[in-house]
Amino acid sequence: MSREPGRGFSRRQLLFGGAAAAGAGAATVLGAQAVGGALAVGGAPDAAVAGEAERAARLALETAVGEATVPFHGARQAGIETPPQACTRFLALDLLPEVDAAALRRMLRVLSDDAARITQGRAPLADTEPELAHMPARLTVTFGFGPGLVERAGGTAPEWLRPLPAFGIDRLRPEWSGGDLLLHLCADDPVTVAHAARMLLKDARSFASVRWTQQGFRRAAGAEASGQTMRNLFGQLDGTVNPKPGTADFDELVWATGEPAWLGGGTSLVLRRIAMDLDGWDRVDRPGREAAVGRKLASGAPLTGEREHDEPDFEALTPVGFPLIADFSHLRRSRSEVQGERIFRRGYNYDESPADGSVSDAGLLFASYQADVDRQFVPIQRRLDELDLLNEWTTPIGSAVFAIPPGCAEGGYIGDMLV
Repeated sequence: MSREPGRGFSRRQLLFGGAAAAGAGAATVLGAQAVGGALAVGGAPDAAVAGEAERAARLALETAVGEATVPFHGARQAGIETPPQACTRFLALDLLPEVDAAALRRMLRVLSDDAARITQGRAPLADTEPELAHMPARLTVTFGFGPGLVERAGGTAPEWLRPLPAFGIDRLRPEWSGGDLLLHLCADDPVTVAHAARMLLKDARSFASVRWTQQGFRRAAGAEASGQTMRNLFGQLDGTVNPKPGTADFDELVWATGEPAWLGGGTSLVLRRIAMDLDGWDRVDRPGREAAVGRKLASGAPLTGEREHDEPDFEALTPVGFPLIADFSHLRRSRSEVQGERIFRRGYNYDESPADGSVSDAGLLFASYQADVDRQFVPIQRRLDELDLLNEWTTPIGSAVFAIPPGCAEGGYIGDMLV
């Protein structure tokens, strides 16, 4: 990036080409050192130098989020282990009837190439607004394959790659369910997500049509400390018991092994759109909310603990002999005694324009990753379906299952082990 006229420092120099957080910190120190240096010469600051250093440091801090990148190529796709970004968009596509395996291969090659470019801050080849691509803001593009795409490719689908079993709490709508191809975009900037989505949909329009799009959000980048568990729109911490990326436990729970071979090193995604009755939740007092969840809303601690990650004591009783964490609580129903019945979740809030007479149309985009949907996700969902007090205020209205293939090397494309 070129130096601005009359400026003593460029953003690239200040960021040292490193990670966003490190670059921002280095820029702050460098700016302070420059001001200190100006003071040391003759005992008084040179106003121009000091002012320039302050402006340069401030500019680096302001753009650090925008210039941060996540590698696209690798053994596994980005956007799963990646620390969650602030904005997301899930795009489900249906393949056109005439698309065969050869056309599918061409589509995936083009999509992968443009995704690799735009995630690194480079404009796709046919980008008519290339300036919008220059701030990737940790953009990731994750591909998912539905059963229809695997069939077109002539491959073998894992047994779990099908719609989930019917659950009594579901009120599923076709406009939020199913799909042949998923493009999952995440970034810390909504303009970046919007532009990337448009570029990729332009690539795909000769091969597929849009089935649905769902947008979600978390706290803005930098609004809270990194690693904080997100809060959903009920105000509760969402995802406390997630396995930690980079651990053996995470690898065992998330990454697929065995057959089919094309999925080895990939995973599965269950996306559930869960409508939340915020108006009804407003009428519940705080003790009632905490009893339904099984956790203290302020800290996220179980009702038997003090800190968010304390282990719950399901044997603890109230003075009159009732369980402190009720059997109907969400915490109790989601917890299994079977070690392998766990998932990795990346949740995002959504908030749409309400229908006439309503105050809100809001909820949660619940993205669950696991090695095997039938073995891990379905048993948990069955327990929640049978007895979970939160069902009084939550309704699943969308559901889709996708196979997430492994990543690809430079020169390859996502799905090159399948088609």
